[in-house]
Amino acid sequence: MSIHGKNIPQFYITPPQPCPYLGDKFERKIFTHLIGEGARELNDSLSQGGFRRSQNIAYRPACEDCKACTSVRVIVDEFRMTKSFRRIMRKNTDITGSMKIPVPTSENYSIFRDYIDQRHTAGGMTDMTVLDFAAMVEDTFVDTRLFEYRLRPDLSQDPSNGQEGELVGAALSDIMEDGLSMIYSFFNPEYDNRSLGTYMVLDHIERARKMGLPFLYLGYWVPGSSKMDYKSRFSPQERLDATGWHRDQA
Repeated sequence: MSIHGKNIPQFYITPPQPCPYLGDKFERKIFTHLIGEGARELNDSLSQGGFRRSQNIAYRPACEDCKACTSVRVIVDEFRMTKSFRRIMRKNTDITGSMKIPVPTSENYSIFRDYIDQRHTAGGMTDMTVLDFAAMVEDTFVDTRLFEYRLRPDLSQDPSNGQEGELVGAALSDIMEDGLSMIYSFFNPEYDNRSLGTYMVLDHIERARKMGLPFLYLGYWVPGSSKMDYKSRFSPQERLDATGWHRDQA
């Protein structure tokens, strides 16, 4: 099924599929393609309207009997560290982050594979091959970056050899006109005690602040889904409903 209109992209609606967040529900999505010269501008507009990007597709839920998926974005300039967040930052002072052009590597895929196999065995990415991973990283017509997080190299080593530290995590994110949008992040599950998922969000908030961007888009928050509970911890934040973006009062 498609929706047509003058000077707007063509949209499609998927058939019902089991919901990955609420086990008793079925989901449908409305989506369109992000290709060509106007892809970046379109991605910005759709993201502000609650869409998310996956490769060259922009999508959002279009479920008939459920409105649980709520787009959330952190208000960067007003964000304040909690005691818990400060502990996580202190725990990871030996990590450095770098922003790179999105190029898939065997090193990144190895971390991604371990992350999926140990943390998301029932998810939709379980069967992703190295080619699928490469497409996820590099198939983009928008301003996408790959953020890599590495342990600092052993200072006893010769610094002139250019050796990078061990890769412990990565995040694929888009740079938009009003914020950073975290598309997908993953980390080495052997470092689970470091709370690397939270650390990468905190790092993105600070990067957005330094770039003069007002928001960090975190995707969908789903009340009642343990997979999504962590997103509500980053406040203050705005949540999108049928009337627009509104500051969360919690």
